[in-house]
Amino acid sequence: DECSQLSAYERKRLKNITENAKFFAALKLHESAARLHQIATKRQSHVTKRAKPKKAEDETVRRRSMRLQRVEPSGIPMPEMPAQPGVEEYPQVPAGPLPMVPEDQMGNSKLTEDLLTTWMRISEVLLVITTNVLMMLSRYQDSLNSMVLSEDNIKKVVKYRVCSMAIHPSESIIFVAAGDKSGQIGLWNVNCKTEEGAHVFIPHNDPVSCMHFSPFNPAHLLSLSNDALRCGDVTRAVFDEICRSEESLSSFDFLEDNASTAIVGHWDGDIAVVDRRTPGTSSELSADIGFKRTRTVHVHPVNKQYFIAAGLVDVCIYDVRYLKSNGNKPVSSLKGHTKSVASAYFSPVTGNRVVTVCADDKLRHNNNTGRWLTRFRAVWDPKQEDCFVVGSMARPRQIEVFQDTGKLLHSFYNLDFLGSVCSINVVHPSKNILVGGNSSGRLHVF
Repeated sequence: DECSQLSAYERKRLKNITENAKFFAALKLHESAARLHQIATKRQSHVTKRAKPKKAEDETVRRRSMRLQRVEPSGIPMPEMPAQPGVEEYPQVPAGPLPMVPEDQMGNSKLTEDLLTTWMRISEVLLVITTNVLMMLSRYQDSLNSMVLSEDNIKKVVKYRVCSMAIHPSESIIFVAAGDKSGQIGLWNVNCKTEEGAHVFIPHNDPVSCMHFSPFNPAHLLSLSNDALRCGDVTRAVFDEICRSEESLSSFDFLEDNASTAIVGHWDGDIAVVDRRTPGTSSELSADIGFKRTRTVHVHPVNKQYFIAAGLVDVCIYDVRYLKSNGNKPVSSLKGHTKSVASAYFSPVTGNRVVTVCADDKLRHNNNTGRWLTRFRAVWDPKQEDCFVVGSMARPRQIEVFQDTGKLLHSFYNLDFLGSVCSINVVHPSKNILVGGNSSGRLHVF
């Protein structure tokens, strides 16, 4: 009787709450904690070492100049130079499912279990469909001004350069994932103010170029590297392998709200469609869209048959329903880029806008990061249809918020605690939280 008095939106919301309650009850998440503890305490390493390079005596003798032998023309040896540190040996991650065991096998497994249990617990919160309430620009700027960076909200989470990040949608705890150039994924419970708040896992061999918490079930963290798309399922404490490819993968996005299918970009320019429900780790379709390189793909927030791909100077929109192996034509092409495009994303509410980052430094914005920094990606604030966040080369080091007109709305900086370029940034979907990642693996939370 009470339901009959509700609006259409409230009835839909109530239906979602009921269905999600049944879904999470079926998962029996709390019963998974024992299995999680058992796996986390294992000491056995599930990685193999990469083959060591051949010894010098195994190679053919090559002529070396006197300069390289550090011998003066007179034949007198030059003073010895300090020995250079050896090349660090990365672990080689095998194909197939991997247990969710941290990199430091000798660490305190109870602390790892606490972190994973926190992730599991905040993922039990019922997911409901919410409407995006757009603030007036003045109120939005006030909210930006209220966000600050403190010393205890800075942490080195992964060992190397941050290549991707994802933030959990929980409104109770700030939980961030960061992927680096070596294949590491660091999980950080920002609310935990001790050293045990973050742990590192190694589910990939190569740079983790794209990550998303599943919009349908945030107990799943999907991550993509050159050779594979994986799903970290905390309810089973395992990194499943969803897709494996001999062609290098670059990015992905979900085609449906239930996150069962995804569009995947390849570095060689092709596009693939992956269905998580089918057996095996091969894609359902591989399509040549005419790109020489595809860096990012992004699905339209409303009309999910459309996706945008960004490559060299190419930014094009395609209809996934008409994809075929060859001869694909874009629905629309966004012209005007004269140099390499790093990313392209639809605006979060209507999808009527697209923000791109290009090496031609448009927006009067310096995007020349060089080879040692991850390339910038401008990302929309999910809470604001016409405002986006992007890293900056300006000094003092800062993260900038622009309106779609090109107007600079706000600069996040802190002379005491932010002294590096944050190439990769992520914004919380419902709270005033911004996380910036730099090229030494350090995250900064405003």
